[in-house]
Amino acid sequence: MIRVALADDHEIVRHGIKMVLEDDSEIKVVWESSDGQETLEKMEKEPPDVLVVDIRMPLMTGLEVTKQLKKKDPAIRILVLTMHDDSEYIMQSLEYGADGYLLKDTNKSEFNKAVHMVNNGQKYFSGDISSTIVDFYTKSGPVQIKSEESQSKVDYQLTRREKEILKMIYDGVSNKDIAEKLGKSIRTIETHRFNIMKKLDVNNIAELFKKVEKEGLAEHLQ
Repeated sequence: MIRVALADDHEIVRHGIKMVLEDDSEIKVVWESSDGQETLEKMEKEPPDVLVVDIRMPLMTGLEVTKQLKKKDPAIRILVLTMHDDSEYIMQSLEYGADGYLLKDTNKSEFNKAVHMVNNGQKYFSGDISSTIVDFYTKSGPVQIKSEESQSKVDYQLTRREKEILKMIYDGVSNKDIAEKLGKSIRTIETHRFNIMKKLDVNNIAELFKKVEKEGLAEHLQ
């Protein structure tokens, strides 16, 4: 029996996932959580064989949960199940050690197959996700934006998409307009914005602008 835990902030989504998984006689959902912090606490008390985690959750994202859990114990099996197909999310999940990445529109058989493979110590990425990974590595890598002020040459490790969004934010473009320009949802842009601010170690837009100007980062956004 594969013991699975579900981390998603929508109860109705968790219910649907549970029904799909438990239709497989070899899978049992042992607990559920609705935010990142609760997930970490339950993982500490009752670690499952496989954790199925969404990216967008309150208090802490699923990617941050993955990063913390894998840092503590690389043997933990984690399958990301999300609606986000952006390469930045996919590559970050790989960087943090996720064992698989599936979109929520995947079919039942593929979902169950992914859980079984991850439980057996294998990696699983659906066809579209695998293509995104290959495309990312063949066409581009992380973009390093370095501080001109610091002698230590701080590398902020922004992805190309984050650099593109930071440029638009710095130019005063709204989240809504950025989303329209890039063909993404506003929630996706908000997540990118959060990640950018985290990497630059700022807490608000005023601090973000100040850091870009003070450290001479603007020229790297051209």
